[in-house]
Amino acid sequence: MPLYVGLLNWTEQGVKAAKDTVKRAQTFRTFAEKAGCKVREVLWTMGPYDAVALYEAPDDITASRLMITLGMQGYVHTLTMRAFTPDEAKKIVGGLP
Repeated sequence: MPLYVGLLNWTEQGVKAAKDTVKRAQTFRTFAEKAGCKVREVLWTMGPYDAVALYEAPDDITASRLMITLGMQGYVHTLTMRAFTPDEAKKIVGGLP
């Protein structure tokens, strides 16, 4: 399955409910599984993003729907990036002139 990186920033509501962030991450994992995705990791970070989610989804539509649904909860704003494994990167650069 394709790999995705979700960059997360807490909203004001998310900051107010910071004590429940680990519990919400587990809820996210459960929801992702039901949506046909696999969360590899959720990490809390310092810097311009408050957390990072690394997850697999069967396609871009499912990956986008997962992050939109997460954002609809009101605790985070999301930014999604498609990630490539080393094997996928080899295929990408293998066709370069």
